[in-house]
Amino acid sequence: MTIFHDKRNTGMTRSRLRGSLVLAFLLITGLMISACAADTTSGGSGETTLPGVTDTGSEPSESREPSDSETDTGTSESSDSGSESSEPSESTTETTAEPTPPPQVTPALIEEPIVTDFFGPLPTASQVVPLNHLELRALYIGAAANMDQAIEIARTTEVNAVVIDLKESDGIKYESTVPLALENGLVHRAYDIQSVVDRLHAEDIKVIGRIVCFKDPLLAEKRSDLSIRDASGNRLFFNNEGGKPFVSPYNEDVWQYNIDIALEAIEYGVDEIQFDYVRFPTGSTSTGAKPYFGPEETVPSRIQAINRFLQVARVQIQDERGIPLGADVFAIILTSDLDGRNLGQDWTTVGLTGIDNVCPMIYPSHYANDSTTHYMGNGKGTVLNGVHFTKPDLHPYDVMYHALVARKEATEQEGYSVNRPYLQAFTASYLPEGYYMTYGPQQILDQIRAIEDAGFSEWICWNPRAEYSAASFRAAP
Repeated sequence: MTIFHDKRNTGMTRSRLRGSLVLAFLLITGLMISACAADTTSGGSGETTLPGVTDTGSEPSESREPSDSETDTGTSESSDSGSESSEPSESTTETTAEPTPPPQVTPALIEEPIVTDFFGPLPTASQVVPLNHLELRALYIGAAANMDQAIEIARTTEVNAVVIDLKESDGIKYESTVPLALENGLVHRAYDIQSVVDRLHAEDIKVIGRIVCFKDPLLAEKRSDLSIRDASGNRLFFNNEGGKPFVSPYNEDVWQYNIDIALEAIEYGVDEIQFDYVRFPTGSTSTGAKPYFGPEETVPSRIQAINRFLQVARVQIQDERGIPLGADVFAIILTSDLDGRNLGQDWTTVGLTGIDNVCPMIYPSHYANDSTTHYMGNGKGTVLNGVHFTKPDLHPYDVMYHALVARKEATEQEGYSVNRPYLQAFTASYLPEGYYMTYGPQQILDQIRAIEDAGFSEWICWNPRAEYSAASFRAAP
């Protein structure tokens, strides 16, 4: 029977074999080739997997090494070249599909030498999981507050997502096991994350996990080496930030700490990650000393530091796991480049970091009015897109619309993130009498209409008490 195992003998003519031997030969050879073909396309589980293609059936947060059979692209030949072949059986007509190349991430930002010299080259993803953008209209509910109300609203209206706090400036809100958090007592559990995620998913509501990044006074106080310091190494306290310290946006250990929180939350089923306070502190310090990050000629700009952090986070969260990553930014950067440089947020480039979405916080009450006796007044008011507003809070539609249109060209760049603005869903009663109005259903609907009239379709409502009414939203489509 050696003849059936020698592939060179498959070219023998029928004249050299008896009829019965021919039938046996063809039957056994066909079975052997079918087995070989199955072996080259099957993974260890028996499921068909093409070489070089990510197995999207596995957990998105885990990297799976391919088995030998998945990486072997060779196929058995039925005969030597030039030899006469026998008539093929049906099984020998199968062809192995060409391997599908894995998806690639093409950076939209140019890699600048000063950034590479300071931080090193941008890491590349160990695997790239295709990103599925989620078109969301969300309610911010803090540490999972008023969930019953949020769920009821989502059942009957266009709302299809909520934002929950994973980490605020006063600590992590769920049962985190991230080592840096445990070592420094930074976990302040407010809810059971698995129960919250499961309940929301049962209602087909997406969960966005919000992480306050650099406004982290607890970590800055526990670990002075991670905080923003002066040239003498002294921790700085910022007057406009409640007299609190900030952790340094230049520190890569701080970067990884926030990324680790995000990765942990993804394991619990959080659908999307949102970074907030991805900025430098504002205003002067309590001592008058300036922040020091190194010799000026070697240190990237604040904008470059924030953009690089978002790129590094994107690689680990979005590229390697297919989970959308977003970032909240001050609305002022849409109209003031100077403020953007101080904050480290640049509207033109932040959306080119490859993250899924950017969320400008466009609250009419937060724009300067023309009062002279209040900290929100500058005696002049605010100009947006050529329109002068002396009492911005009284014009929810116009402020939202003109803020978005003023710099819309930035969002039209190739590769720019989805623009998903935060809108005001609270009454700014802290403003002087006559400078604010009650924000109810009509004011929220006006802002939603402005967002859509400006050419965008997604939004998030911000109410610090997580109090909303179904009347503020349109019926579910």
